[in-house]
Amino acid sequence: MSLQKFVPTPRYEEYKELFKDFYKLERRADGVLLVQAHTNGGPVQLSVENHRSLGQLLKVVGADPENEIMIITGSGGEFMMDSDPEGFKLEEQDLAHWAYEYAYKDGRINVSALVNDLEIPTIGVLNGPGFHTEICLMCDITLCAEDATIFDLHYDIGSVPGDGIHTCFQELLGVKRAAYALLTGEAIDARKALDYGMVNEVLPRDQLIPRAYKIADHIMTQPRITRRLTTQVVRRPWKQRVTDNLDGGFGIQMFAHLAKKRAMHGHKHIADTVDYVRKGKKNNFD
Repeated sequence: MSLQKFVPTPRYEEYKELFKDFYKLERRADGVLLVQAHTNGGPVQLSVENHRSLGQLLKVVGADPENEIMIITGSGGEFMMDSDPEGFKLEEQDLAHWAYEYAYKDGRINVSALVNDLEIPTIGVLNGPGFHTEICLMCDITLCAEDATIFDLHYDIGSVPGDGIHTCFQELLGVKRAAYALLTGEAIDARKALDYGMVNEVLPRDQLIPRAYKIADHIMTQPRITRRLTTQVVRRPWKQRVTDNLDGGFGIQMFAHLAKKRAMHGHKHIADTVDYVRKGKKNNFD
């Protein structure tokens, strides 16, 4: 018998409770895990706290050998179109500290954990319009609601678009389309996202989760080792992109904010910028 025992792996019942204020978790007996991000039961409102929670959750999910597939989505009719009114007080109070903790460390972990710390197939379900959609777009398979809109607002709030969604856009859109989207805040509707190859299927919202489970059922028809090793094949482009682009983008964005001595986010600034999407405009300047 070995002189040492395994360190215990995370227990679903424990982390389901631990993350309940940020994510509703449901796991089937076969290990298919549904993750629904929320703020007080509704669409996610961006904050320093929920930003950190994502990377923490992904690492825990990846460390639990009982998880076999992850389906991740938002809540309600929007994915993320608002920020918590008090969600960036920490950043405003100590910009130098949170520029690293929030903008560099947590942000990098959120994106890299999705492709490096999860060795199970992932299905992203974009349930509506929103920013920071890269977590759904960078899943192995992505489903999209008919009324979803994908955009990056960083440039229009005075921020360098370098915190992960740039990596996603450049991989999925290519150089020219990504440059246009990042510099103009282009609002990409669901059908255009399908044409561009950003998502795999566009469906009515009420069909998204059932369809995700149907795809999961198909994936589960093959042995565990086949499922897990297939992720190593399909994620190689993402892993290369993350290695080449992610850290540099975050570093450039963080430097710009520290050089300006200005907080990276703000509730009113974000609300004013996403308003053009709600009004159906193509760009913030139209």
